[in-house]
Amino acid sequence: HGKFEPALADIAAFKLPLLDEPHHPRLRKYENDHTKAWSKAIDAADAFVFVAPEYNYFAAPAIVNAVDYLLKEWRYKPAAIFSYGGVSGGLRAAQALKPLLTSVGVMPIPEGVALPSYRTLLDKEGAYHPGEQVLGGAKTMLDELFRWSEALKALRAGLRAE
Repeated sequence: HGKFEPALADIAAFKLPLLDEPHHPRLRKYENDHTKAWSKAIDAADAFVFVAPEYNYFAAPAIVNAVDYLLKEWRYKPAAIFSYGGVSGGLRAAQALKPLLTSVGVMPIPEGVALPSYRTLLDKEGAYHPGEQVLGGAKTMLDELFRWSEALKALRAGLRAE
């Protein structure tokens, strides 16, 4: 896309157990190394693209747990959602994520990409090669994510000054 310096933050790599910090995230008094690393990764970002599978008609529990781990690190940052799943393309997961994200101060943008029946789109080696519709949707989504990121920059700067 060219307007971002992307950094992959694979939730699995952080090995976040279910809420094991003794203090509320609003205090940022993290004791565990995995929480400190997760905090640093999220704090450094200006925007997010959540790649969200649909899991039992809802957002994947790992995403919910990862969002709940932190609070202030998420503030005033926009997020786009690239969802995937069966016939719905993960749209129920995307819709379930939006109120969770707003509760920690993330602005989920309306533009997103939904990939239905993704397994039928994989080649023999398991790789996915997006078509023009997905590429166009991703460009629109990322263009809008960039606009929101720029618009919220002053609010993020105010938080860092506090």
